[in-house]
Amino acid sequence: MDNIWNKLTFSCFSPYRWLSGSYLYRTVGLLSQWQQGSFLLRWGDTLGALLISIVFIFGPFISTGLIGVWLTALAVYWGILTVSDQKNPGITPIHFMVALYWIMAAIAVAFSPVKTAALSGLIKLSLYLLFFLICARILRAPRFTNWLITVILLIGLVVSSYGVRQNFFGVEQLATWNDPASELAQATRVYSYLGNPNLLCAYLFPAIALSIGAIFIWRGWLPKTLAVTMVLTNSTCLYFTGSRGGWIGMIALLVVFMSLLILWFWGLLSNFWRKWLLTLVLGGFTGLAIVSVMMVEPLRLRVMSIFAGREDSSNNFRMNVWIAVINIIRDYPLTGIGPGNGTFNLVYPHYMSPKYSALSAYSIFLETAVETGLIGLGILFWLIIVTLNQGVQQIQRLRLEHNSQGLWLIAAISAIAGILTQGLVDTVWYRPQVNTLWWFIVALIASQYQFQTREQEIK
Repeated sequence: MDNIWNKLTFSCFSPYRWLSGSYLYRTVGLLSQWQQGSFLLRWGDTLGALLISIVFIFGPFISTGLIGVWLTALAVYWGILTVSDQKNPGITPIHFMVALYWIMAAIAVAFSPVKTAALSGLIKLSLYLLFFLICARILRAPRFTNWLITVILLIGLVVSSYGVRQNFFGVEQLATWNDPASELAQATRVYSYLGNPNLLCAYLFPAIALSIGAIFIWRGWLPKTLAVTMVLTNSTCLYFTGSRGGWIGMIALLVVFMSLLILWFWGLLSNFWRKWLLTLVLGGFTGLAIVSVMMVEPLRLRVMSIFAGREDSSNNFRMNVWIAVINIIRDYPLTGIGPGNGTFNLVYPHYMSPKYSALSAYSIFLETAVETGLIGLGILFWLIIVTLNQGVQQIQRLRLEHNSQGLWLIAAISAIAGILTQGLVDTVWYRPQVNTLWWFIVALIASQYQFQTREQEIK
């Protein structure tokens, strides 16, 4: 059984043996002499970290088109670094699964009923995956990891602070985000600079998880106080979004973080606490959640609407969209209609119920099945399994080495749990502000992969 799991998750992955027969890999280091003579390329990783940080600094405040332009520039820069590279190739099991996911998306384009739109979607997907590649390379250096995480946290604090301000001073509601027939029809849902409360939730998950990790990693009372402030501000802003999927995602994030944190400190716990700590923490958290729902009326009304079925307008809308999406999947079960929102916008109108137009499937898993078929959905699940398995393995290794970078991995896995949980009922994952953060935290896990030398593998 263990042997099957190891093969499934590539736990015995050997990049050198795999790359030895690759013609594409021969281009790596092809211009290594150029790197030695170039002043800028001597600082290649530093410049890469700076360019990545610009994505996170300006991402919440600029248009998606400008983000796309910058991602294109980053993709070109990654290509320059790769052909002039002299380092370890940095290929991990996660890289292999990302490549497999891209190949499936390319196949979906070939079989798409709207190939032009699907090709455009593939180009956008390629930019995100190339962003993952450059992040995975740069994050191998702890100083750049801490730098980029600090940038994300500081910008996240600006975004969440403005969201909290919107709740107290009021803000125009840009769409009908509340059921018009409910008691909360006129309630304020904050969206900060992102224009949508659900999008804001997904954006805040990495900030919340990483700020919790910063409490344990950052040294000194002033940095730790800043980290606590970030946790409280980000969490408060997420609550004010009124996003039910976001609240459930937050619960998933906290449960995963607490579970992995107990694993991290396992060696310091007595037998009593090893047996009861997780039960006590989860029990206390559950009790607090129940009391909060009972005592806070707006929270209770919003939570109860989850179970209202079609009586809630938001639930009813999603259900109608999901039915149409399932019908599309039935007609294109294996390879889907091709990647990108453009393909969805062209195909969905032929399946939708009257008055239920939509820009996406309102579920990242249904969206993946629509775009790349059930094969693509299977590869996505495989990618998630491999990523989480690698994350847990590296956490255990870093714990034994007393390396605090493992706490960043705990935060990354927790953020993944939050985003995927919300993604069950929403597709904000595909927006660049969220998608860049998603591939950053996946790259953060991939960057900690323990490489063997070529000589060790030969032995």
